[in-house]
Amino acid sequence: MEICSTQITKEPKNLETIMDENTAGDPMSNLKWSNKSTYSIANELSLKGHKISEDTVGRLLKQEDYTLQSNKKTIEGSSSPERDEQFNYINEKSKEFVNVGEPVISVDAKKKELVGNFKNNGRTWKKKGEADEVNVYDFLSLAEGRITPYGAYDPARNEGFVNVGISYDTAEFAVESIRRWWNLLGRKRYPNATKLLITADGGGSNGSRNKGWKQHLQNFANETNLEIVVCHFPPGTSKWNNIEHRMFSFISMNWKGKPLTSYEIIVNLIKGTTTKKGLKIDAHLDETTYEKGKTFSEEEMSKLNLERHKKHKIGIYFAVSP
Repeated sequence: MEICSTQITKEPKNLETIMDENTAGDPMSNLKWSNKSTYSIANELSLKGHKISEDTVGRLLKQEDYTLQSNKKTIEGSSSPERDEQFNYINEKSKEFVNVGEPVISVDAKKKELVGNFKNNGRTWKKKGEADEVNVYDFLSLAEGRITPYGAYDPARNEGFVNVGISYDTAEFAVESIRRWWNLLGRKRYPNATKLLITADGGGSNGSRNKGWKQHLQNFANETNLEIVVCHFPPGTSKWNNIEHRMFSFISMNWKGKPLTSYEIIVNLIKGTTTKKGLKIDAHLDETTYEKGKTFSEEEMSKLNLERHKKHKIGIYFAVSP
């Protein structure tokens, strides 16, 4: 069985840390789950100086709305033998950056949405008979457009930024979103930063094999004089990326049941997303047209100041220097 929750436990502090490092989430809801059993949690707490029984761990988790859940078919891909080691590496690397005051962001693109008078799953409180009337069919031809929200979430500050794109989800768009986060929030929060850690999924516009992703990160590193360190999560583990359950899930909850009828409404709904733990999100509309299908030659790639991590067989860790 797995432990699921709607809220991270607060006490003891070590319990929060253990759960935080072993929590995944559904980006469309506030559901979270952990791969830790009460036995393993109690054992880890004992090693940290807290003598606590499995039953007490279970009681503390129940107080914070964790519940036991049966297995569910949610695995996205095959298992990697190095997965635990990779997760531990990403956690430790994130702590290393935070402890010395260097920025860490979790990035990803949220699900594309049609802009217009379309049904948005979920319900909102309305007086009887005053439900919003929306189109019967979700055809792109009936839409004002389609958006791709690309987010950057700072777990140390519980703060994020969403770049609402109206074009293609390309590597250039992904890096431009990070650039906008840096210009709007990052450089103000971290004026003495010398490097930036980015955690991301292994596919899509920020994929580990995407040449454009590396090329545009090099351009960004040159502009900012930052060393960009990238950690890609192992295949099939996207739900463990912080942005999924710490930011995107709350955006989905905030706009559920509300037709996304205009770009302005979408941006305002994202910016209006908050939580009891103080989550803050800024958002801007990106009206740039991004060209898809760009190619990069081996000669161009050979000029990148890129260093791959040597420890793991899978090339999911690399650093780009100015």
